Amino acid sequence: MGNRLWTALLVLGIGASMSAQGQTGATVVGSAPGVAGVGQTVKVTAKITAIDHAKREFTVKGPQGREVVLYAGPEVKNFAQMKVGDEITAEYVEALTLELKKGGGKTVGMTSQEGAKGAKAGERPAGAAGRQVTVIADVIGVDPATQTVTLRGPRRTVDLKVRDPAQFKLVAKGDQVEATYTEALAVSVQPTKAPAQK
Repeated sequence: MGNRLWTALLVLGIGASMSAQGQTGATVVGSAPGVAGVGQTVKVTAKITAIDHAKREFTVKGPQGREVVLYAGPEVKNFAQMKVGDEITAEYVEALTLELKKGGGKTVGMTSQEGAKGAKAGERPAGAAGRQVTVIADVIGVDPATQTVTLRGPRRTVDLKVRDPAQFKLVAKGDQVEATYTEALAVSVQPTKAPAQK
């Protein structure tokens, strides 16, 4: 799944108002001593309204009535099985965790992992893609007056406001913070449901 698919799904409503019709979501916030995290899940369903087999393009209509044309690249092995009226379900998950590393010792830097998987031949079209980025940053300053921690990472220096006084008390100059950002998208196509017989 390329950037075009991610962008199109955003246009359809992922990341928009959580109360949108046909879209569900949840946000989770948690913390423990030296650890804080937030995560969000959004699920949106769209209906296929047109298919151009020659161009490998299909049009979907999202929960807010927006239509977007998507391209099914060669990684979509079962494109021929898609039909007008089928539903596409997309579930997007993102999470950020921050973990205090007392005393430091790790190398400041950034690592990234990505992966993708498609449906097997003969199955309904489906796919999943994910990415995880981990950054190690040094704590180079702590300001009790503003409850701000200054972090120097591999690319820049940032000031981070720590709103929880108990968490702030744990941080000292010379410590490190490990930040991990994870995002994943899973897409599946379901056939049109036959009308119930009377």
